[in-house]
Amino acid sequence: MNNSQNLSYQAGQAKGQAQEKGNQMMDSAANIAQSAKESLQEAGQQVQAKAQGAADAVKNATGLNK
Repeated sequence: MNNSQNLSYQAGQAKGQAQEKGNQMMDSAANIAQSAKESLQEAGQQVQAKAQGAADAVKNATGLNK
């Protein structure tokens, strides 16, 4: 292999490694987004349950729950 072939080969190797790193970063970003979405859904369900509990408590206290 002469110098220009060697440089070309090394450039190809570097490009492949950069693409692989990019793919891994995209996968990580997708995983983080999915985790955040699940956390938000869980938080929303908890808020909804608390609001329902508060509404029921008010109905019970005011006698509207009969």
